[in-house]
Amino acid sequence: MSGSGGDPQCESNGNKRRKQDNGTPLERFDRKHLSVTDLSRQAWCEQQVVYGLELPHILHLRDDAPVVKAGSSIHLARELEIQDIVPINIESREDSWAVKLVNFLSMIQFLQAGERVRELPVFGEVEGILLVGVIDELCYSPSGELELRELKTRAQPTFPSAAQRKSHHLQVSVYKLLFEALVKGQLKKDTIVQHLQLQTERSFGSEVMLHAKRMGLFVNTFGELLDLIFLNLMYIEIPTIDVLKIEYCYQADASVIGMEVVRFEEKQVVKELKHYCSFWKGQREAQGVDIEEAWKCRSCDFADICQWREKKAEEAVERNRANHRK
Repeated sequence: MSGSGGDPQCESNGNKRRKQDNGTPLERFDRKHLSVTDLSRQAWCEQQVVYGLELPHILHLRDDAPVVKAGSSIHLARELEIQDIVPINIESREDSWAVKLVNFLSMIQFLQAGERVRELPVFGEVEGILLVGVIDELCYSPSGELELRELKTRAQPTFPSAAQRKSHHLQVSVYKLLFEALVKGQLKKDTIVQHLQLQTERSFGSEVMLHAKRMGLFVNTFGELLDLIFLNLMYIEIPTIDVLKIEYCYQADASVIGMEVVRFEEKQVVKELKHYCSFWKGQREAQGVDIEEAWKCRSCDFADICQWREKKAEEAVERNRANHRK
């Protein structure tokens, strides 16, 4: 029996790198949309995001780490406190997005009734890119303010560093922008169809259709569901988000470390979004961390192969030589 004579993983990575020679990062990585967490990870280290896309098997190993599983368990427990999780068989991309939209509309109705919702899907267009996210929790305070609450779990019973909090602040701020654009009717049906390249006339799978009926939605195709969603968005009365909060929780025993209230600064958020999106649109190269934040590299899975890190080290050596020559 003959063999290929090479490591299939290396060959796969090589093919992916060759594929990246042309097109924008959105095109090279075949991304029809971005997640809000993609952008918050850019705030931590953009170069790390790129390596994660080029070498996804490395990230999959991290997903199996006990610390990651512990955080996921706490999130799941919170969700199950107020709602059940029903498994649904997905037969197409249209089905997958239909479940998100049905859940969104269902939760919006609960919000209208003054109730708390968790794991609320949000989506919208920013800088010509479709962004998708999931809000951990929306609820009303005793004074009637609508609060967004994001849960972050920690391996240590301490608050995160300022650099970590910066990415968390961006995440909840973008959630606010997306949610309010949705409830104000600023997102259009054609925008979703154009970005996702979905077939509006395709019928749903049987389980998705049944899920929609359970929620009181009698639709057969993705186009019908979109029409219903946007019709509802024209008439709903949902307030804007008044307060952004991040709750930090200790993974070992699920105890609360503390709560941080985030100040929403729209101009700064829009400026950051423009910067991060410019990479995805191919308007600039990916950037790693500055030398002042090189400490981040100690916990990075890609530190040993990072060309940005190597470049910065060479620049530092050259600066030292230049100083010695003076």
